[in-house]
This record gives sequence, structure tokens and C-alpha cells, in this order.
Amino acid sequence: MSNKKKPKYEKIADELRERILHGGYNVEEAMPDEIQLAEEFEVSRMTMKRALEILVLEGIIYRQRGQGTFILPSSFSQGRINVLNKESQGLTKLLGERAVRSEVLQFEVRFPEAEVARHLMIEKTDPVYEIRRVRYVDDEPYVIEHTFMPSSLITGVTREVLDSSIYRYIQEELGYTITSSHKMIRADKPNQWDHEYLGNEETDPVIEVEQVVFLGNGKPFEYSFSRHRYDKFVFTSVHIGR
Repeated sequence: MSNKKKPKYEKIADELRERILHGGYNVEEAMPDEIQLAEEFEVSRMTMKRALEILVLEGIIYRQRGQGTFILPSSFSQGRINVLNKESQGLTKLLGERAVRSEVLQFEVRFPEAEVARHLMIEKTDPVYEIRRVRYVDDEPYVIEHTFMPSSLITGVTREVLDSSIYRYIQEELGYTITSSHKMIRADKPNQWDHEYLGNEETDPVIEVEQVVFLGNGKPFEYSFSRHRYDKFVFTSVHIGR
């Protein structure tokens, strides 16, 4: 089962995002204007405007009246991964062509604790996957994910799935759409897992993200805690004034 085809403006936004990520445009200069980009992609100005609006809302570009469209320097700076407040597509999708792999530390099916069941909106008698993985980027450990998912909703998960991208499996194999997430971000001291698998020293802080992620039908399918190396991530919140 597969997802519906993306609208043209979303495909263009994906292409422009990849160009920006890989240095296709000079950060210090204005990007090609809306008319030029519309001609290049052979679409209407309205379609191009919608594509650019996606990148504005993601905090990747900004527009100055009378001067043009510019890349926000903080989006891809200091070699860190920029995670936007609206991001709910997973590490593999976020990094594009960079090499991401997973090391599965724990994978079992069990009955959830009350707190897990509450966040997933299930009963304590409904089994869940409990998954713990280290995610590597270019063979360097970046984050430890501790995840709970209802096994009756996200069916057929195997170690082979967990070795790559579980979000890709959910969308491409199960045919679900991942639409939104609710995050709480906090700083924490490193624990034993962080010392052993992320290489954190006693004085290195950890960025922990607790989140619930939702499908297009409104059902929560993931309750997780992701512990990020402080030197590899930037979390950005974008507010568009009205």
C-alpha cells in the first residue's frame, strides 16, 4: 500500500530544501526570485509561491520585501542538524542523502505502563512494541531513541525494519500518513545509556525530546524519548506573525 502522490508544490519544496542543504545556493546572496524559479520548474507563480511558503514556515528561508528571498543562516550552521518545531518525519527523512543507520539495543512486545497507555490512548491490556535504538549519522552516534508503539496499529515490525527507517516503513508499506507531533524538549544530565552509546562525558548535557506522534486519522502511534548529543542538534521554533 502506498501514499497518495505529493502535490507539485511539495515536490518542489523538497528539491529546494535539498539544494539548500547541499550548498546549491549562496547563503549570503538572494535566491532566484519566484518568477525565475517558476520558469525553471515549469509551474505557475502560485505553485512556486506555495512551495516557498513551506520553506518559510519550516524556518529555512525568509523573505525581505523589495530585496528577495534568503536562506536563514542558522538552518544549516555549525555542522549541526536543525530540527524544526513542525518536524515529524524522522531522522532519515530529515537528513536526506546522509548515511543514517540504526543499532537495535532492545526490541520486545509487552503490556504498557499506565503512562505509556495514556499517551497512546490505548488500554493497559493492549500490547506495545518497546524499542531502543542508537541512530548513527555517517557512523557517528547522534541520538538514542526509546520508543513505544501499539503493535495492533503498527503491524509487522521486525528487526530488519528497525535497522533502517521505521517511519518509511509506516508510510510506504503500511500506507499511513504521519501528520503531526507534540513535543516537550528539556536538558538533562547523561545517564548510563548516554555514556555507553553516545560517548557523553559526565559534564556533557543531553537534549531529551519527549513526544507523541500522530497519524492522519488522528491516532497516536508513537510515544518516545529521544536523547540527543548536545553538539549535534539545534532545535528551532518558528513563529509567523499575523
